[in-house]
Order: sequence, then C-alpha cells, then structure tokens
Amino acid sequence: MHSAFQFHHYTVRRQVFALTGKLRFYDPNGQLVLFSEQKMFKLREDIRIFGDESKSQMLLHIKARQIIDFAAAYDVIDPIENARVGVLRRKGFSSMLRDKWEIMDANERPIAVMEEDSMQLALIRRFLLNIIPQNYDIVMGQTRVVDVKQRFNLFRYELDVDFLPQSPLDKRLGVAAAALLAIVEGRQE
Repeated sequence: MHSAFQFHHYTVRRQVFALTGKLRFYDPNGQLVLFSEQKMFKLREDIRIFGDESKSQMLLHIKARQIIDFAAAYDVIDPIENARVGVLRRKGFSSMLRDKWEIMDANERPIAVMEEDSMQLALIRRFLLNIIPQNYDIVMGQTRVVDVKQRFNLFRYELDVDFLPQSPLDKRLGVAAAALLAIVEGRQE
C-alpha cells in the first residue's frame, strides 16, 4: 500500500471555485499527501485520487457502476495493485433523511456502515439550516472505527477524517468514503 495511506488523521479541503471537484488531503502536519480532481462531463461519477497535484501517479480510482442509481454503488480500485479494494454503496431510501452508506470488501461482503450522527441533526441540516456541520461515524459491528467530521467554515468545505487507534478498516476505503462525501456534498450545496 502506498505511504499516503499510513496516517491516522487527514484533513480534506474542497476547492470552492473550480469547474471540477478538486479535493486536497493533508496529513496531520499539514502536508499535502493526496489530490483529487473529478473528471468533467462524465455521465458516471469518476473520481481519481493522486499522490500530488501533478497527477503523475494515480493511487485510487472511484467509479460509479451506473449513470443514475438511487442506491449508487462505487467501486474503489487501487491502480497500483490493479485490484478492487472494496465497494461503497449508498443506502437509497435510508439516505433521504439521514445519510447512510454500506462499506463492503473486495468480494462485496458488508464490513462496515458509515452513517450521519443523528436523525434530529440530519433533519435540521436538510430542512432548516445547512450551516450545522455534518458528522459521520464508520462502524464495524458495534465498534466505531473512523470519525468523519465537517468543520464549520463559511468559505470552504473541510472534513477531518480520524481513524481510531487499532482501526481495522483499510485506510483507502476511509479516504474514498471521505472523497465521496465531499463530492456529494458539493452537489447538494
């Protein structure tokens, strides 16, 4: 696995004024470790994550399986290993009021769930105020393994992604989940 996936904390920032969705992932010391730019004019979601802004080495590829899908499934592929890492699937009707994603391994077996923190706050965010930061937990079984929190910032979208100690979740799946949240949120704002 590439060294960019060794950290327990990432800060994700989405560029506000860009024609395409641009994300920058920073390590705990504030150093850029990953860069993502969405492909323009694609009918299917196509997110590529690179080791830097020169885009010389693609480290993750996130591809939607279908053009329009209420319960969208995204394959997360490691192009260096030429292998699927796992699948992220949005839980269709369950996500209307409170975002919920199923995280699956490479063989499409469910291994974790990513869900918005509370139904009450989710409803307030959707129908009253979009200024309350979102908070997601990734849970394996009964154990929270990753915390994904949006920072309150009026001028840009930022996420903190914290892999809890001894988290067994593949960090590539956590990074892919954060990228999808930032891109999906970009469309909703």
